[in-house]
Amino acid sequence: MSTTAADGRRHCGAARNREGSDVSAAVSAKVLERFPAGAPRGSWPAEEYAARRRAEGEPATVVMDLESDAFLVVVPSDGD
Repeated sequence: MSTTAADGRRHCGAARNREGSDVSAAVSAKVLERFPAGAPRGSWPAEEYAARRRAEGEPATVVMDLESDAFLVVVPSDGD
């Protein structure tokens, strides 16, 4: 479960870990960019975008939004 706040921050409530178990988290992050999960095989646009942002000094991370089937490039919100 995830929701988007009026200021664009994403609040992720649950995700799956590598073993497939549900993991709950209270995370608040600002979404920089969204990428659909259906990118061509061998293409990693979200990871490439996050790498460019990290090279510019931003702590960008890629997370999966299971509800919208999209990869989100996020940075910690100012309150974290």
